[in-house]
Amino acid sequence: MMIVVVTFYKFVKLPDASVLRSLILSHCQSQGVRGTILLAQEGMNGTIAGTREAIDSVLAFLRADPRFADLEHKESTADTSPFDRMKVRLKREIVTLGLPEVDPTTQVGTYVSPEEWNAVIADPEVVVIDTRNAYEVGIGTFKGAQNPQTDSFREFPDYVEQHLDPSKHKKVAMFCTGGIRCEKASSFMLAQGFQEVYHLKGGILKYLETVAPDESLWQGECFVFDQRVTVQHGLASGTHSLCWGCGHPISEAEKASPQYEVGVSCPHCFDRLTPEKRDRLRERLRGRAR
Repeated sequence: MMIVVVTFYKFVKLPDASVLRSLILSHCQSQGVRGTILLAQEGMNGTIAGTREAIDSVLAFLRADPRFADLEHKESTADTSPFDRMKVRLKREIVTLGLPEVDPTTQVGTYVSPEEWNAVIADPEVVVIDTRNAYEVGIGTFKGAQNPQTDSFREFPDYVEQHLDPSKHKKVAMFCTGGIRCEKASSFMLAQGFQEVYHLKGGILKYLETVAPDESLWQGECFVFDQRVTVQHGLASGTHSLCWGCGHPISEAEKASPQYEVGVSCPHCFDRLTPEKRDRLRERLRGRAR
Protein backbone atom coordinates (compact mmCIF):
# COMPACT_ATOMS: atom_id res chain seq x y z
CA MET A 1 0.00 0.00 0.00
CA MET A 2 1.36 3.38 -0.99
CA ILE A 3 1.80 5.90 1.81
CA VAL A 4 1.44 9.61 1.01
CA VAL A 5 3.73 11.99 2.92
CA VAL A 6 2.83 15.69 3.01
CA THR A 7 4.55 18.69 4.56
CA PHE A 8 2.94 22.08 5.11
CA TYR A 9 3.18 25.25 7.15
CA LYS A 10 1.52 28.62 7.43
CA PHE A 11 2.24 31.71 9.49
CA VAL A 12 -1.10 33.00 10.75
CA LYS A 13 -2.35 34.26 14.10
CA LEU A 14 -3.69 31.34 16.16
CA PRO A 15 -4.82 32.59 19.58
CA ASP A 16 -6.85 29.38 19.92
CA ALA A 17 -3.90 27.03 19.29
CA SER A 18 -4.68 24.91 22.36
CA VAL A 19 -8.25 24.31 21.18
CA LEU A 20 -7.09 23.50 17.66
CA ARG A 21 -4.64 20.96 19.04
CA SER A 22 -7.30 18.57 20.31
CA LEU A 23 -9.48 18.97 17.21
CA ILE A 24 -6.63 18.30 14.78
CA LEU A 25 -5.24 15.39 16.81
CA SER A 26 -8.66 13.75 17.01
CA HIS A 27 -9.25 13.99 13.27
CA CYS A 28 -5.79 12.71 12.36
CA GLN A 29 -6.15 9.75 14.70
CA SER A 30 -9.59 8.94 13.29
CA GLN A 31 -7.99 8.69 9.83
CA GLY A 32 -5.00 6.60 10.96
CA VAL A 33 -2.62 9.39 9.99
CA ARG A 34 0.81 9.59 11.67
CA GLY A 35 3.35 12.38 11.93
CA THR A 36 3.92 15.63 13.79
CA ILE A 37 2.10 18.95 13.66
CA LEU A 38 3.35 21.96 15.60
CA LEU A 39 0.96 24.73 16.64
CA ALA A 40 1.88 28.12 18.08
CA GLN A 41 0.42 31.59 18.34
CA GLU A 42 2.25 32.33 15.06
CA GLY A 43 0.91 29.43 12.98
CA MET A 44 1.17 25.76 12.05
CA ASN A 45 3.96 23.50 10.75
CA GLY A 46 3.59 19.80 10.03
CA THR A 47 4.60 16.61 8.27
CA ILE A 48 2.11 13.75 8.21
CA ALA A 49 1.72 10.43 6.41
CA GLY A 50 -1.15 8.10 5.62
CA THR A 51 -3.26 6.62 2.85
CA ARG A 52 -4.36 8.85 -0.03
CA GLU A 53 -7.88 9.04 1.36
CA ALA A 54 -6.73 9.77 4.90
CA ILE A 55 -4.35 12.57 3.85
CA ASP A 56 -7.01 14.14 1.64
CA SER A 57 -9.41 14.05 4.58
CA VAL A 58 -6.95 15.77 6.94
CA LEU A 59 -6.05 18.46 4.40
CA ALA A 60 -9.74 19.13 3.76
CA PHE A 61 -10.33 19.31 7.51
CA LEU A 62 -7.54 21.86 7.95
CA ARG A 63 -8.61 23.97 4.96
CA ALA A 64 -12.17 24.13 6.29
CA ASP A 65 -10.77 26.65 8.78
CA PRO A 66 -10.75 29.99 6.86
CA ARG A 67 -7.28 30.72 8.20
CA PHE A 68 -5.93 27.66 6.39
CA ALA A 69 -8.14 27.84 3.28
CA ASP A 70 -5.10 28.54 1.09
CA LEU A 71 -2.77 26.10 2.87
CA GLU A 72 -0.16 24.79 0.42
CA HIS A 73 1.50 21.41 0.81
CA LYS A 74 4.33 19.36 -0.69
CA GLU A 75 3.77 15.70 -1.37
CA SER A 76 5.82 12.54 -1.79
CA THR A 77 5.25 8.82 -1.33
CA ALA A 78 6.79 5.99 0.70
CA ASP A 79 6.35 2.22 0.93
CA THR A 80 5.76 2.40 4.69
CA SER A 81 4.89 5.23 7.07
CA PRO A 82 7.98 7.20 8.13
CA PHE A 83 6.34 7.90 11.50
CA ASP A 84 5.42 5.68 14.44
CA ARG A 85 2.57 7.75 15.86
CA MET A 86 0.62 11.01 15.61
CA LYS A 87 1.66 14.05 17.67
CA VAL A 88 0.20 17.56 17.75
CA ARG A 89 2.33 19.80 19.94
CA LEU A 90 1.95 23.32 21.28
CA LYS A 91 5.12 25.39 20.90
CA ARG A 92 6.22 28.98 21.40
CA GLU A 93 7.35 29.10 17.77
CA ILE A 94 6.68 26.75 14.86
CA VAL A 95 10.30 27.31 13.83
CA THR A 96 12.57 28.59 16.58
CA LEU A 97 14.54 31.74 15.84
CA GLY A 98 14.27 33.11 19.38
CA LEU A 99 13.22 36.60 18.27
CA PRO A 100 9.48 36.98 18.90
CA GLU A 101 9.45 40.39 17.23
CA VAL A 102 10.17 38.76 13.85
CA ASP A 103 6.75 38.37 12.24
CA PRO A 104 6.45 36.85 8.74
CA THR A 105 2.79 37.86 8.61
CA THR A 106 3.87 41.51 8.34
CA GLN A 107 6.85 41.26 5.97
CA VAL A 108 8.80 38.58 4.13
CA GLY A 109 11.21 38.45 1.24
CA THR A 110 10.34 37.92 -2.42
CA TYR A 111 9.23 34.39 -3.25
CA VAL A 112 11.07 32.69 -6.11
CA SER A 113 9.48 29.70 -7.82
CA PRO A 114 11.55 26.54 -8.38
CA GLU A 115 11.42 27.24 -12.12
CA GLU A 116 13.00 30.69 -11.62
CA TRP A 117 15.46 29.71 -8.89
CA ASN A 118 18.37 28.69 -11.13
CA ALA A 119 18.47 32.09 -12.80
CA VAL A 120 18.42 33.91 -9.46
CA ILE A 121 21.30 32.01 -7.87
CA ALA A 122 23.34 32.19 -11.09
CA ASP A 123 23.43 35.98 -10.79
CA PRO A 124 26.97 36.86 -9.59
CA GLU A 125 25.58 39.77 -7.55
CA VAL A 126 23.41 37.44 -5.46
CA VAL A 127 24.70 36.00 -2.17
CA VAL A 128 23.14 32.54 -1.83
CA ILE A 129 22.68 31.27 1.72
CA ASP A 130 21.65 27.86 3.00
CA THR A 131 19.74 28.64 6.22
CA ARG A 132 19.79 25.05 7.49
CA ASN A 133 22.08 23.54 10.10
CA ALA A 134 25.61 22.45 9.20
CA TYR A 135 24.92 18.70 9.24
CA GLU A 136 22.05 19.20 6.79
CA VAL A 137 24.20 21.30 4.46
CA GLY A 138 26.87 18.59 4.52
CA ILE A 139 24.45 16.10 2.97
CA GLY A 140 23.48 18.32 0.06
CA THR A 141 23.09 21.95 -1.01
CA PHE A 142 22.93 24.23 -4.02
CA LYS A 143 26.10 24.90 -5.97
CA GLY A 144 27.85 28.02 -4.68
CA ALA A 145 25.70 28.44 -1.57
CA GLN A 146 27.20 29.73 1.68
CA ASN A 147 27.10 27.44 4.70
CA PRO A 148 26.57 29.54 7.87
CA GLN A 149 27.94 26.61 9.96
CA THR A 150 25.10 26.86 12.47
CA ASP A 151 24.05 24.13 14.88
CA SER A 152 20.58 25.62 15.32
CA PHE A 153 18.41 28.23 13.60
CA ARG A 154 18.80 30.44 16.69
CA GLU A 155 22.38 31.12 15.56
CA PHE A 156 21.32 32.56 12.20
CA PRO A 157 20.97 36.20 13.39
CA ASP A 158 24.55 36.09 14.72
CA TYR A 159 25.76 34.77 11.37
CA VAL A 160 24.06 37.65 9.57
CA GLU A 161 25.53 40.21 11.96
CA GLN A 162 29.06 38.84 11.59
CA HIS A 163 29.17 38.01 7.87
CA LEU A 164 26.66 40.13 5.97
CA ASP A 165 26.31 43.89 5.47
CA PRO A 166 23.23 45.58 3.95
CA SER A 167 25.46 48.22 2.34
CA LYS A 168 27.62 45.59 0.59
CA HIS A 169 25.33 42.64 0.02
CA LYS A 170 22.56 44.16 -2.05
CA LYS A 171 20.93 40.91 -3.13
CA VAL A 172 20.48 37.86 -0.91
CA ALA A 173 18.77 34.59 -1.85
CA MET A 174 18.02 31.96 0.80
CA PHE A 175 16.65 28.45 0.88
CA CYS A 176 15.77 25.72 3.39
CA THR A 177 14.05 22.33 3.44
CA GLY A 178 10.43 23.35 3.02
CA GLY A 179 10.52 27.14 3.06
CA ILE A 180 9.54 27.85 6.65
CA ARG A 181 12.94 28.90 8.00
CA CYS A 182 13.38 31.29 5.10
CA GLU A 183 10.09 32.99 5.92
CA LYS A 184 11.51 34.03 9.27
CA ALA A 185 15.04 34.57 7.99
CA SER A 186 13.88 36.90 5.22
CA SER A 187 11.60 38.82 7.61
CA PHE A 188 14.55 39.25 9.99
CA MET A 189 16.92 40.41 7.24
CA LEU A 190 14.48 42.96 5.86
CA ALA A 191 14.20 44.38 9.37
CA GLN A 192 18.01 44.66 9.43
CA GLY A 193 18.01 46.87 6.34
CA PHE A 194 18.72 44.39 3.53
CA GLN A 195 16.99 45.64 0.40
CA GLU A 196 16.54 42.67 -1.93
CA VAL A 197 15.87 39.41 -0.11
CA TYR A 198 14.68 36.36 -2.04
CA HIS A 199 13.71 32.90 -0.88
CA LEU A 200 12.88 29.64 -2.64
CA LYS A 201 9.13 29.08 -2.55
CA GLY A 202 8.36 25.63 -1.22
CA GLY A 203 11.98 25.10 -0.30
CA ILE A 204 14.34 22.38 -1.48
CA LEU A 205 11.54 19.80 -1.42
CA LYS A 206 9.47 21.68 -3.98
CA TYR A 207 12.56 22.25 -6.12
CA LEU A 208 13.44 18.54 -6.11
CA GLU A 209 9.82 17.70 -6.89
CA THR A 210 9.59 20.21 -9.75
CA VAL A 211 12.96 20.60 -11.47
CA ALA A 212 14.30 17.82 -13.69
CA PRO A 213 17.64 16.31 -12.60
CA ASP A 214 19.37 17.34 -15.83
CA GLU A 215 18.41 20.98 -15.20
CA SER A 216 19.07 20.94 -11.47
CA LEU A 217 21.73 22.91 -9.59
CA TRP A 218 21.17 20.81 -6.46
CA GLN A 219 24.09 18.67 -5.33
CA GLY A 220 23.64 15.67 -3.02
CA GLU A 221 20.56 14.66 -1.05
CA CYS A 222 18.17 16.58 1.20
CA PHE A 223 17.78 15.73 4.89
CA VAL A 224 14.19 15.31 6.07
CA PHE A 225 12.93 14.99 9.63
CA ASP A 226 11.42 11.53 9.46
CA GLN A 227 12.46 7.92 9.05
CA ARG A 228 13.34 8.37 5.38
CA VAL A 229 16.34 10.48 6.55
CA THR A 230 17.03 11.93 3.09
CA VAL A 231 15.29 12.37 -0.27
CA GLN A 232 16.57 12.87 -3.81
CA HIS A 233 15.18 14.32 -7.04
CA GLY A 234 11.55 13.46 -7.51
CA LEU A 235 11.44 13.13 -3.70
CA ALA A 236 12.53 9.51 -3.95
CA SER A 237 14.01 8.10 -0.73
CA GLY A 238 17.72 8.81 -0.33
CA THR A 239 20.65 6.60 0.62
CA HIS A 240 21.43 7.92 4.12
CA SER A 241 20.65 6.29 7.46
CA LEU A 242 20.73 7.59 11.03
CA CYS A 243 23.42 6.51 13.46
CA TRP A 244 21.90 5.11 16.66
CA GLY A 245 24.86 6.33 18.65
CA CYS A 246 24.58 10.04 17.84
CA GLY A 247 21.60 10.50 15.52
CA HIS A 248 23.79 11.93 12.74
CA PRO A 249 22.89 11.10 9.13
CA ILE A 250 25.45 8.72 7.63
CA SER A 251 26.21 8.11 3.96
CA GLU A 252 27.01 4.87 2.19
CA ALA A 253 30.69 5.91 2.15
CA GLU A 254 30.67 6.49 5.92
CA LYS A 255 29.16 3.04 6.45
CA ALA A 256 32.31 1.62 4.84
CA SER A 257 34.45 3.23 7.56
CA PRO A 258 36.00 0.96 10.23
CA GLN A 259 34.47 3.39 12.75
CA TYR A 260 30.99 2.39 11.66
CA GLU A 261 29.23 -0.33 13.64
CA VAL A 262 25.62 -1.06 12.80
CA GLY A 263 23.36 0.30 15.51
CA VAL A 264 26.29 1.53 17.60
CA SER A 265 28.67 4.12 16.13
CA CYS A 266 29.76 6.07 13.07
CA PRO A 267 32.69 8.35 12.15
CA HIS A 268 30.85 11.29 13.75
CA CYS A 269 30.63 9.75 17.23
CA PHE A 270 33.17 6.91 17.36
CA ASP A 271 35.64 8.85 19.54
CA ARG A 272 32.93 10.20 21.85
CA LEU A 273 31.01 7.09 22.86
CA THR A 274 31.80 5.66 26.27
CA PRO A 275 32.22 1.89 26.64
CA GLU A 276 29.03 1.87 28.72
CA LYS A 277 26.99 3.49 25.95
CA ARG A 278 28.46 1.14 23.36
CA ASP A 279 27.35 -1.81 25.47
CA ARG A 280 23.85 -0.36 25.88
CA LEU A 281 23.52 0.19 22.13
CA ARG A 282 24.73 -3.33 21.36
CA GLU A 283 22.22 -4.78 23.82
CA ARG A 284 19.48 -2.68 22.24
CA LEU A 285 20.44 -4.03 18.82
CA ARG A 286 20.35 -7.61 20.12
CA GLY A 287 16.92 -6.94 21.62
CA ARG A 288 15.58 -5.78 18.28
CA ALA A 289 16.97 -8.87 16.57
CA ARG A 290 15.13 -11.25 18.90
